[in-house]
Amino acid sequence: MTEEPVRKDSEIGHPNSSMGCGHKDDKASLTSSQMAAFGYQPHQPPSTPASKEVWKKGGRMFSILLAVHLALLACTLVSSGAFEKIAVHDYDVFFLLTVMMLIVIIWIIFYLLSTSRCPAAIPCKDSHAGPIWLRGGLILFAIFSLVMDVFKIGYYSSFYSCLSAIKIIYPIVQAIFVAVQTYFLWISAKDCVHVHLNVTRCGLMLTLTTNLAVWMSAVTDESVHKAHSKLKKNMTDEIFRWLLKAGMRSSSAEECNCNSQVCQIFKNGYFWLYPFNIEYSLFASAMVYVMWKNVGRFIDHHSHHIHRLKFRLFRRTFFVGIVLGLIILVSGLGVLILYEVQVNSSTESSKKSQALTMYYIFNIVCLGLMSLVCIGGSVIYRFDKRDMDRHKNPTRTLDVALLMGAALGQYAISYYSIVAIVASTPRDAISALNLTYALLMIAQHTFQNIFIIEGLHRQPPKEEHKHSSHQKDLYGLTFVNISTVSLRVPDNGSALAPAAEAARPSELVRSLAAPKKMNWRRKFLREISMFLLLSNIILWIMPAFGARPQFDNDTELNFYGDSMWPAIVDICLPFGIFYRMHAVASLLEVYIMS
Repeated sequence: MTEEPVRKDSEIGHPNSSMGCGHKDDKASLTSSQMAAFGYQPHQPPSTPASKEVWKKGGRMFSILLAVHLALLACTLVSSGAFEKIAVHDYDVFFLLTVMMLIVIIWIIFYLLSTSRCPAAIPCKDSHAGPIWLRGGLILFAIFSLVMDVFKIGYYSSFYSCLSAIKIIYPIVQAIFVAVQTYFLWISAKDCVHVHLNVTRCGLMLTLTTNLAVWMSAVTDESVHKAHSKLKKNMTDEIFRWLLKAGMRSSSAEECNCNSQVCQIFKNGYFWLYPFNIEYSLFASAMVYVMWKNVGRFIDHHSHHIHRLKFRLFRRTFFVGIVLGLIILVSGLGVLILYEVQVNSSTESSKKSQALTMYYIFNIVCLGLMSLVCIGGSVIYRFDKRDMDRHKNPTRTLDVALLMGAALGQYAISYYSIVAIVASTPRDAISALNLTYALLMIAQHTFQNIFIIEGLHRQPPKEEHKHSSHQKDLYGLTFVNISTVSLRVPDNGSALAPAAEAARPSELVRSLAAPKKMNWRRKFLREISMFLLLSNIILWIMPAFGARPQFDNDTELNFYGDSMWPAIVDICLPFGIFYRMHAVASLLEVYIMS
């Protein structure tokens, strides 16, 4: 969808663009005539010359290249450290991540104490960036991440004598990093910085890359831990140790004895909290990216509409969406508990088949309802009279890109499953359920993306008590019985005559009923948004906390092999989990905008 900005965003050509506050311009080669054309008016966006725009793109490109090289380096170390035969250990990965986090902490302190305090450093703020529900979710995940770091410190401290010091230093630095970054994003997410442009761009890209590197490390550790748990359940300790020596990565903590009950609590606790840390890193990366896009951006508040919307959860609703969503949520929690008990704690194949059948039936019902609801919401949008919001909005652009990009992970898993089920023989009831589940997963992601994108591009509703002047005139002209409407026309003028002649009873009834029809549409949209929000929460909780039938269903494992299929799932499933959480945040915004 094409967006037409009312005023072109530009970097302000005042001297506050380099390391010193007001000593050097962002583009030193500008001539004096160009400087005069820019002037020293930070609150008025000047006309941007071609050279300025080129340097703006050049500054962005430099920071992007820095981020790409750091991301490739971190990805190489993390992937290499996943195998024992490669001479890269987990403490090498932790050392790199610790250094990156320390640099980011130093830059954030510099930004808060120096950059943000320069004169005219932040002449405007992006009202769409960092909404309160996104920052609230970030704080929630940050709290669980801090608890995870405490558990990790306690676990590694239980046998510090046989571990590298970096294993204990890393969670300490990560806890400081999470606290500092959360405070930074809470107070600065809306900033449009106009000083230290290149340093700010590079610092934000380094922050984004660090969050992605921490995310990759957490996903790898969680996948290796689950693989070890599967092996330990299915074989003896001697065979397990032999496989670790043969090629699978073993954490250096595996070689130490963790026999005490407190140590086991710490170990199981921080692995259960990994999903929250993973989501925190992705949420922070999204917010940092929006800040990076807003560096040097000027927002004209006369044309940039600021909608101050109030979150009213229990007003103007029939509670149908909330009640139905809560039923799905509670039912999903019950299915998750039974699945964990029957699959992960039992070796009987019959209980495993029952758990898989129960899991697939619940998800088929849930995904089917969500698909139908999304289709209904899209149909309602076809009759919505609200205008489309075509203003430039980096936050909305990122939301749409993340929804479309993260959905690719679940698309890939579903298509791999479809190919394996169709090509495999024989086919049983579980295979038929798995095929239906994969097809509905593709359909639900597609319809939900359409519904969310439609909602994000709609203008917020106007105040319902404000009616048009024509309707107000009609209200003043009606008498007791609407079937026998009498109209008073002034003797000295005919200002109301056309309206009076046209205001027949049937048209008057339609005019009075029009706002009520709009209310019904918006109420249905709010019910749909709340139902989808609660349903996406349970569909995030189930795979994030262990319900992963991709590893327990033998069809895909037998078709693709024990090495290819787990690798596909480990790569694609984190994107599918992130999609659910990002859909929750987007649906909350759609709910408020309806």
